[in-house]
Amino acid sequence: MIDKLEGIYVRYERLGELLSDPDVIADMESWKKYAKERSDIEETAIKYSEYKKTEEDMLAAEKLLEGETDPDMKQMLEEEYYSCKEKLVKQKDELKILLLPKDPDDDKNVIVEIRGGAGGEEAALFGYELYRMYVKFAEKNRWKTEEIDSNTTELGGVKEVVFSISGKGVYSKLKYESGVHRVQRVPDTESQGRIHTSTVTVAVLPEAEDVEIQIDEKDLKIDTYRSSGAGGQHVNKTESCIRMTHLPTGIVVTCQDERSQIKNREKAMKVMKSRLYDYYNTKYQSEYAANRKSLVGTGDRSERIRTYNFPQGRITDHRIGFTIYSLQEFLMGDIDEMVEALAIYDREAKLSAQT
Repeated sequence: MIDKLEGIYVRYERLGELLSDPDVIADMESWKKYAKERSDIEETAIKYSEYKKTEEDMLAAEKLLEGETDPDMKQMLEEEYYSCKEKLVKQKDELKILLLPKDPDDDKNVIVEIRGGAGGEEAALFGYELYRMYVKFAEKNRWKTEEIDSNTTELGGVKEVVFSISGKGVYSKLKYESGVHRVQRVPDTESQGRIHTSTVTVAVLPEAEDVEIQIDEKDLKIDTYRSSGAGGQHVNKTESCIRMTHLPTGIVVTCQDERSQIKNREKAMKVMKSRLYDYYNTKYQSEYAANRKSLVGTGDRSERIRTYNFPQGRITDHRIGFTIYSLQEFLMGDIDEMVEALAIYDREAKLSAQT
């Protein structure tokens, strides 16, 4: 581990020199590349520098202790030695975490897809509440959200909604949200006061960059149609809505959010690239494929990652056995505690796998 950290530190120092080199400054592409690389390893390099300083202080105190006869000075040096030793253990644990392989998608924007599963209208209503929850969470983090496509119900629910969230580290925070979310509550339409169980499926896809996914135009079938919205001057007047089909995979994307056919096509293409990126990752990475299968599921009641129990006011994530008793605040976007708990669990599992 120390050899690896030393190599990172040497590289960090070298990158600092390169960023000051006039030849590199003149080549903006190279400068950006080196700046990003240095930024990516900066935290690890600084932490390792602090670790080395603590180790030096500990060894210095140990050496001085060998010839020290004054009781007060000896006590002070012993306190310094053991303080540094304790600090080293903590710093080493922090460095282990920093050395964990970083998910290459963590800094990406995301496409979120929410679909009603079992439960009909009640599932659609809860689907809207989850959509609102993620929008509120995005607002708290100063991220930008943009609706791409939706299929609403008369009571205000969503059978399906697709939207994007863009900002710093979005995927790193929301990637654990993929899966089946189960709700238990008494619907407004239930006269007997019986608790119903419904499910909603959430899929969080990292937004693919153009360099990662190239789509051949001949592989796409694009149909246009009229909006199926609730009414208004624009609805059913122009064929601005887009249905895009990727023929080799059969993946279909629709978009009717914008009045402009060109804008809807751009949004549909963004979703198509993200779905294809996810599709090929799933196909060629068996470990990722198994994970995604367990997280996303099909929308059945039995395939769940989280339960929202309204009578008890609790949210339980079944993957980590973690429960929060603040349901209303959670649904208003206060999901940080759950997100952090999932990230810690994932990190500890990776650390255990390395030992």
